[in-house]
Formats: sequence, structure tokens, C-alpha cells
Amino acid sequence: MDFTRRETLALGAGAALMTVLPFRANAAVDDLIAEFTGGAAVADGGVDLTAPEIAENGNTVPITVGAEGATAIMVLAAGNPTPPVATFKFGPMAGAQSASTRIRLAGTQDVVAVAQLADGSFARASKTVKVTIGGCGG
Repeated sequence: MDFTRRETLALGAGAALMTVLPFRANAAVDDLIAEFTGGAAVADGGVDLTAPEIAENGNTVPITVGAEGATAIMVLAAGNPTPPVATFKFGPMAGAQSASTRIRLAGTQDVVAVAQLADGSFARASKTVKVTIGGCGG
């Protein structure tokens, strides 16, 4: 099989793009976290994130997030075409600072939860979910 110069350049550009795309997805998640926190430091731990280790279907993956004393919790799916999944806000009359939902995952990826606590600090937790059948886009 003979390749022209133009085809070789196109293949090389495609390969380079495929190596850069995962880094851009992580950069998007980092940008969203920075926007949510206002650039404040985020501590690891302090957020309870429950998600299955293996999801048989990426269309409906059950998750539960919670943080004692949280005023808001943002959930991100790092590998989805659109990483923001949900932001839960808790007022002073909230019985508990936790929420459960089902999310859609495009494939195996990290699910990230960032909580804003009542004292103004931020906490974070993440969990890798392996998806055996693709959800959005897969």
C-alpha cells in the first residue's frame, strides 16, 4: 500500500491529535473545578462518592454523593463529551447533604465530586468506573 505525502501528513496529524485529546479532557475538568471553587485549594477526602466499580451499561450508572456540612456538590464525568453532570445545592433546611442519581458515562472514566463546605473550604473525591457497554457516544 502506497501513501502519498498528503496522506502521510494527515495520518501523522490524526495520531498527534489522538494523543492530545485525553489531556484536553482533563484540562476541561480542571477548568470546571477552578470555576466552581473560584481558584481555592481543594482538599482530597471529605466527600463520600459511591459508584459501582464496574457498570454493565453506561446509560444508567447509579451514584450517591454526600459531604457533611456541604452547601453544594458538583459531579463531573471526566471522559464524557460534556463533563458536567450535576450540581446539587443544599439550603439550611436540608435534612441531609447527600444526593443520589443515575448518570450516563461514555466509557471507562473517573467520576469526580467536589463539595463546597459551609466554612467556605472545598473537598474532593473521585472514583474510576469501568463501563462494559458504552453510554453516550459509545
